[in-house]
Amino acid sequence: MNQSECQQVIDELDIVIDDTRKLMKRFEATGMDEAMPSDYQQLHDVYTKAVKDQWAYTQEMLQAGE
Repeated sequence: MNQSECQQVIDELDIVIDDTRKLMKRFEATGMDEAMPSDYQQLHDVYTKAVKDQWAYTQEMLQAGE
């Protein structure tokens, strides 16, 4: 994967991370995190995976630039 492709994936993951954080905050503000704990956990899992994937693509992009 070249740097441009890595950057595109990183940017798309940034959108997923931002949208997921916003949804998690809405869950917390309305008490849905307690009413629907499994759904809230799934959001947390999506967020965690997106952050890890974004980090991996960032590392790949930096290594490709060496």
